[in-house]
Amino acid sequence: MKTHLLPAFRLSLLLLLLCCVVYPALVWGAAQFAPGHGEGVQLVRNGRVIGYANVGQKFDRPEYFNTRPSVVDYNASGSGGSNKGPSNPDYLKEVQTRAGAFLQQNPTVEAGQVPGELVTASGSGLDPHLSPAGAYAQVDRVARLRGLPAERVRALVAAHIEDPLFVFFGPAKVNVLRLNLALDELSAHR
Repeated sequence: MKTHLLPAFRLSLLLLLLCCVVYPALVWGAAQFAPGHGEGVQLVRNGRVIGYANVGQKFDRPEYFNTRPSVVDYNASGSGGSNKGPSNPDYLKEVQTRAGAFLQQNPTVEAGQVPGELVTASGSGLDPHLSPAGAYAQVDRVARLRGLPAERVRALVAAHIEDPLFVFFGPAKVNVLRLNLALDELSAHR
């Protein structure tokens, strides 16, 4: 019995040390090199924190660029997806409803041109980014409701496109919160 318990006890201590001390220390150390040092990148306006750069925010007013839909209603205390597959009838109905609402708000966009991320929720429910196509699809609506020239709003989107990490890791993207903050600035200074 002693020959079985002693190795099991040693292995348990080793795994406890690795999983509860070494691994968290490595993750914490790596986070110190990230923007915000693992605490998140706060976006501040007028001395007040208005959001975090890497956590999606809900923008459903038509004069703003809309974000991806969120199954968790942008609640950052927990993330999650719907776990419904692409052939699930409830999921398909939800996507069709979102697409219909998007097309109604954006009459210059044709049904086949609606970017997928504007009608499907992300896996985390907290994705703060859109593809450039997702932002450009909303330019006409935002420009019209803000009373701005579409070219200026299109240029604002172009200025907020973030290149992929190290040029080849992932697609180009637009942070919707940062874009909407810049849009407010543009509207205020016209």
